[in-house]
Amino acid sequence: MKVLVINGVNLNMLGIREPEKYGTLTLDEVNSAISKKAHELGIEVDFYQSNIEGEIVNALHKARGVYGGIIINPGAYTHYSYAIRDAIPICEVPVIEVHMTNIHAREEFRHKSVLTEVCKGQIAGFGVNSYILALMELKSYDK
Repeated sequence: MKVLVINGVNLNMLGIREPEKYGTLTLDEVNSAISKKAHELGIEVDFYQSNIEGEIVNALHKARGVYGGIIINPGAYTHYSYAIRDAIPICEVPVIEVHMTNIHAREEFRHKSVLTEVCKGQIAGFGVNSYILALMELKSYDK
């Protein structure tokens, strides 16, 4: 199985941005932890990060027919990107939305995700383990 992990806006600033909320791991360290677990599960994993909404849409389009699953942490695009929402079903694979923080316990505007309805599910609030849990769930579809 091959999985694409997409990280959106501001996630390139992990380790610097609000460490009390997001922790001190950098995005490279998060990706390393995901890679380690993917290897244990026999999953090939690729990573993509962009702060630009249209580039994330393009990555989703290019994923069609290449990946068996997608993990996406769109950052703030979670709450208003109908462009990303519309691109997710085009992939025709399970997509799991992840968040390192519990978006439902934060500011009210963060409670609503416009993406969840087109994703297989959402995992939030477990830091880097949100990605690991998503990876494990995608593995269950690789039968």
